[in-house]
Amino acid sequence: MNASASARTRRNLPVAVIGAGPYGLSTAAHLRARGVPTRVFGEPMVSWSAHMPAGMLLKSTPVASNIDAPQPGHGLLDYCLATGEKRYESDWDIVPVETFTRYGRWFRRELVPDLEQVRVVAVDRRRGGGFEVKLDSGDVCVARSVVVATGLSGFAYVPPVLGAAVPDGPTPTGPVSHSSQHPDPARLAGREVAVVGAGQSALETAVLAAEAGAASVRVVARGRTAVGFGAPPDRQPRFRPESPFGRAWSLYALTYHAGAYRHLPAPVRHDLVRRVLGPLGAWWLRERFAGRVSVTQGHAVRRVALAGGGRVRLELDGGAAVEADHVIAATGYRVDLAAMGFLGPALRASLARSGRTPAPMLGPDFQSSAPGLFFTGLPAAASYGPLMRFVVGTEYASPRVARAAAHT
Repeated sequence: MNASASARTRRNLPVAVIGAGPYGLSTAAHLRARGVPTRVFGEPMVSWSAHMPAGMLLKSTPVASNIDAPQPGHGLLDYCLATGEKRYESDWDIVPVETFTRYGRWFRRELVPDLEQVRVVAVDRRRGGGFEVKLDSGDVCVARSVVVATGLSGFAYVPPVLGAAVPDGPTPTGPVSHSSQHPDPARLAGREVAVVGAGQSALETAVLAAEAGAASVRVVARGRTAVGFGAPPDRQPRFRPESPFGRAWSLYALTYHAGAYRHLPAPVRHDLVRRVLGPLGAWWLRERFAGRVSVTQGHAVRRVALAGGGRVRLELDGGAAVEADHVIAATGYRVDLAAMGFLGPALRASLARSGRTPAPMLGPDFQSSAPGLFFTGLPAAASYGPLMRFVVGTEYASPRVARAAAHT
C-alpha cells in the first residue's frame, strides 16, 4: 500500500475520545460536527456524580459553567429552559453540583447519544500508524488518533506526610481520606473531623461536614494569612477587564490567550498553575463557614500518628497538634502520567514531560509528543494554564483539539 492510500485508510478510522465528562463530551461534539468518525468511551459525568459531595455548589458562575458545543442551544441555561429546571443565569446564581451533573448528561443525550459506557484498559501505538484501544468488554478499537479527557480520574493528591499513615491508601472509613471520597457528607455525622487544605474544596468540605452533623470540624491550613473568600459580584474591581473568573488583567489573559501560555518558561507556567485561582473560598461560602468551622493556620503537618481509640493526631510544626476521629486531605489533584495506567508502558515512556513535572508537555492544539495523542482538561493545565482546570476551558480547548484530530 502506497503512502497516499495508507493515509486515506487512516482517515477512515475513528478518533477515540477517552472520558465522558465536560471535556470529553465537548470534544466529541465538535468532532461529530466536523463529520469525523468518533467513538467515545466512559461513564457520563462520573467524576461529578461519584466524587463530588452531595450539596456541593459550583464555584464557577453560570456563564462559566457551559460545556462548549459546536452550535448554540446547549448551554446550562438552554438545559434549564428545555427541562423546566430553575434558571441559572446571573452571577448571583449558584449552581448545585446535582444540576450541573444533570446538565452534562442532557448534553450527552443531545450531542453524543452513542457514547459507549465501557472502560479503556490499554492504548498502544499501532504498527503502520494510529492506535489500538482495548476495552474492558474485550473489544479493540483501531483509531487514527486518541483524545485523553479523563478529568480528575486517578489524580487525587494526598501529601506524603498524610499518605504515610495509610500505606494501603486513603479510604473514607480509615484514619485518612481524600475529599473526593466523600460523596455523602452525612457519613461524617457525629465525628470530629480535621480537613487539611485552604482552597474551595477544603472550605466547602468542612462546611458540608459541619452542616451534616459532624461533632466538630477544624480546617488545618499551612498559610499564615487568614483563610480567604472571594469578593461578591457587586464588589469586583470596576476598571479591570471581565473574565469568567472575575475582573483582573491576569485572569483575562489566561482565559482568552491560553495559547501563549505554553511559551512561558516551565517554572513560570507551573507556578502560575498553582497560584492563580488558588486557595480561596467562594464569596457565598463565607457566611456558612463562620461560626461552624474552626481554623488552625500557619502550621504545616509534620507527622501523623494514630492515637488511642482510633483517633488521629496531626503533629504540626512549632509543636502544635490537632486530634480528630478522621482526617480529610482536601489537597487537590496533581497530574501524573504514571497514574494513567491505560496508556501502554512504551507509549507513556515516549511522552515528553512538562519541565520536571510528571504532566505531559503539549504542543499546538493540545497534541503531545506522540503524534495523534491529545490531552485536554486538567492534564493540559501545565501547558495551557489554569483555565484547563475549569469547565469554561472547553470553549478554548475543544474546537482546537477537534480541528487538529480531524487532520491526523
